[in-house]
Amino acid sequence: MIQVIAGKKGSGKTKRLIDLTNATAREAVHDVIFLDDDNRYMYDVDHKVRFINAEDYFVHSTDMFVGFVCGILSSNYDVGTIFIDAFLKLCRKDLAETEPVVNLLATLGAKQNVDFVLSVSADPEELPEFLKQYLI
Repeated sequence: MIQVIAGKKGSGKTKRLIDLTNATAREAVHDVIFLDDDNRYMYDVDHKVRFINAEDYFVHSTDMFVGFVCGILSSNYDVGTIFIDAFLKLCRKDLAETEPVVNLLATLGAKQNVDFVLSVSADPEELPEFLKQYLI
């Protein structure tokens, strides 16, 4: 399953994502991952959450981002939820060009029984149709 938290810069998306991450971690029976593009929020997420700074692993393209997510899933069969902050920065695409990545995450989620929660910097009213179905 995919869920999307959308809003303009400064609208509280990351705070909401962190709160949701911590709530999930308290109740989770599976591993919870928080993927970001820097270390800013490392100490804001629960200590049970695996915080990963993608920049530490030189994720600099869409293909690298997809491979990185696949690597996380292939190395740990207990992952239940992956929270992705700064989704557009990590996948290095404009919003309208992210449909293949979102579809791949949806396929991976269904196949591996993993939920993805994405933070997207965009006005919820202006999201492309393929993303509106995932908006929370």
